[in-house]
Amino acid sequence: MANINNVTFKQVRAFVAVVRSRSFAEAAAQIHLSQPALSIAIKNLEEAVGGQLLTRTTRAFALTPEGESFYPTAQRLLNQWDTALQDLNNRFALRTGNITIASMPSFASNLLPSALMQFKTQHPKVKVALHDVIAEEVVRMVRTGQAEVGVSFDPGIHDDLVFTPLFNDHFMAVLPQEHPLAAQSSIELKQLMQHDLITLQAPSQVRQLISDMLTREQLEFNPAMEAHHLVTIGRMVANGLGVSIVPALCEQQMQEVGAVCRPLSHTVLSQHVGIITRRRYPLSVAAQALESVLLDNYLQTAQ
Repeated sequence: MANINNVTFKQVRAFVAVVRSRSFAEAAAQIHLSQPALSIAIKNLEEAVGGQLLTRTTRAFALTPEGESFYPTAQRLLNQWDTALQDLNNRFALRTGNITIASMPSFASNLLPSALMQFKTQHPKVKVALHDVIAEEVVRMVRTGQAEVGVSFDPGIHDDLVFTPLFNDHFMAVLPQEHPLAAQSSIELKQLMQHDLITLQAPSQVRQLISDMLTREQLEFNPAMEAHHLVTIGRMVANGLGVSIVPALCEQQMQEVGAVCRPLSHTVLSQHVGIITRRRYPLSVAAQALESVLLDNYLQTAQ
């Protein structure tokens, strides 16, 4: 009784090899089977599909009409199978692959490029898609599987996420170059809050951290202006529109747009920056390699 569920790729490969080489002996050598094992594979294939695919004599064979019809499909199946296995092997060997990473802009624009350069030097054929988005969006993209790896502030305890700390980032004051407080080596929070404050728009983890800090210090959180990106805030500050508080990760960006950064005295606001992944979903080999590069580069910063 025919049972197509019993068909194996070994049998299909044997059939294609025989038709292609026009010889049982050559076909057996090509696919590394003995001639008896090859004959058994063809016989089992025919029994599984319910009829003959080849007619045999002692010296020759011919395809039956059913065999003629099946041969192109069998070739295509084997080609697709071989291509799929080769692609899978290339991914495991990091000769190809795709990674999507989500990172908060302060890390994406300052520290991440050098790590990506190192990764691409080691694995030039692996494609990387980077989404520089706010911290909350990093968490959402990792959680929904839109990004395999995220880099952001500690999102807190979540059953579905794993956070691996890289380093601790301290926040600092940002001022216009000609601001009277810019002459000081460090700035009291109370002094800074006497000037117009520019912050990120809600929802923003950075904004919430600053708000919480001001509440602890019994200072009012009342932004004069808001923006969506830290680099925009830097430009606004540089043009004299107010002052701000930003992660130290942004210091180079702030300086590049013409603002001045100073540490906050007697007030410590810091937050861990690290790698976010999904707890119950294993990373691809390519994503594991990228994670290793990030750990090798930035765990040193935490020491």
